Amino acid sequence: MSDAEQKKTPLYEEHVKLGAKIIPFGGWVMPVQYTSIKEEHLAVRNAVGVFDISHMGELVASGPQAGEWLNTMLTNNITKLAVGSGQYTFLLNDDAGIIDDLIVYRIEEEKFLLVVNASRIEEDFAWMEEHLALDVRLQNESDRYAGLAIQGPRIGELFAALFGATEMPARNQIVQFSLDGTKLWVARTGYTGEDGIEVFFAAEDAAQVWNAVLERGQSLGIRACGLGARDTLRLEMCYPLNGSDLSPKHNPLEAGLGFFVDLTKSEFTGCAKLKLVKEEGLMRRLAAFKMTGQGPPPRPHYRVFRNGADAGEVTSGTLSPSLGYGIGMAYLDCPIARPGEEIEIEIRGQKFPATIEKKPLLKKS
Repeated sequence: MSDAEQKKTPLYEEHVKLGAKIIPFGGWVMPVQYTSIKEEHLAVRNAVGVFDISHMGELVASGPQAGEWLNTMLTNNITKLAVGSGQYTFLLNDDAGIIDDLIVYRIEEEKFLLVVNASRIEEDFAWMEEHLALDVRLQNESDRYAGLAIQGPRIGELFAALFGATEMPARNQIVQFSLDGTKLWVARTGYTGEDGIEVFFAAEDAAQVWNAVLERGQSLGIRACGLGARDTLRLEMCYPLNGSDLSPKHNPLEAGLGFFVDLTKSEFTGCAKLKLVKEEGLMRRLAAFKMTGQGPPPRPHYRVFRNGADAGEVTSGTLSPSLGYGIGMAYLDCPIARPGEEIEIEIRGQKFPATIEKKPLLKKS
């Protein structure tokens, strides 16, 4: 895809003003960092940071049978969602391969907001539209929305400064608020391991909301954060990245995310295959590891070895700013994927020692 074909979020010019380093990502041009990945990462761990998530997709399913239909498409149990609440879930193909991981919010009794990954918007919409049934309307409203993730331990103070309210929504809840006359959906969700919110609003209000957040968070040590810090933050918590740790080659059970699959509810796409996988037992799991010796950090596609034999491939890897050593994840045969097992990562033709660790890699008190 040429530079001219890459999409820009409504905040692109704001990123340029702040001197962000811009890179292509999933069909978009996005800020990877403003100052340094480490500084932005530690700001989120110790204070508060704001991310542009306007590249994420927003699909809206509505109608008298929207909940019933979504329950046939997604792995989690939609019937358990009260109005104003959300849940993490998966969209699978017939073979239980992961098309996307997403969050679905019930914003009205008969209306659901699905926040999907940027690189999967068209694929998700096409797959769901192909399987559309019952009395349901499905719309791709991604171009109408912009979004921010505001994350960090000082989120409560910033929330009060933004909305004049001391009580945030409960975890996984979504509530409408007003910021300087602009209506926003505010969800108590995130992808960093810190407390935080994700806010969604009309695309034309993006610059106003972005600047208000930065201005009112200035005294709290807020930093604008790019994709680089978003990646290191999520990897310390072992949150998977679609397209790297999750793909149609993987199912939620081997990714260690069976908690978000309800095999007791009515049939959904991929359900029969998942039941078979569970019955036969898993062959491999998505394992987390840390580097135990001196050497460069692991990166995606590096090979994993066990006792000299090729055992798999790194799906995600980085140098952890919080821990100070290399960390990563890889799909490995179940006997190798147990905490305490020793492996090696091949980096530029040389093998470096690593140990399988219990998730998450960053233990938070």
